[in-house]
Amino acid sequence: MVLTSTSPAGEVKILDVVVQRNAENLYRFDVTLQHEDSGWEHYADAWEILSPDGRVIKQRVLFHPHVEEQPFTRSLDGVELSDGWDHVLIRAHDKVHGYAAQTFRVNLVHPSNLGKGNQSD
Repeated sequence: MVLTSTSPAGEVKILDVVVQRNAENLYRFDVTLQHEDSGWEHYADAWEILSPDGRVIKQRVLFHPHVEEQPFTRSLDGVELSDGWDHVLIRAHDKVHGYAAQTFRVNLVHPSNLGKGNQSD
């Protein structure tokens, strides 16, 4: 699923988020990003999972540019989430623009919706 964004030019964009829950109630997040990485000075360098009230739960650091690999997907396993949350937010970061204006909301309530994300601003 590719979503349009109203993010300013040059910001990292979240294109998709897929979430899976395992038998131990831990989550795996697969986040697809797109960014005009130009090298070590300007590249998408992280994405984060936020609680519904905006606290950082876990961060996935990206240690190198993905100039030749766009868009790209990176995963984060073993994420523990509160049972009372109906959603989490994903936000992305790049070295020049900081955090993108776009966030991505992932519904956690209904098992049929688990794994589907929605863009939010």
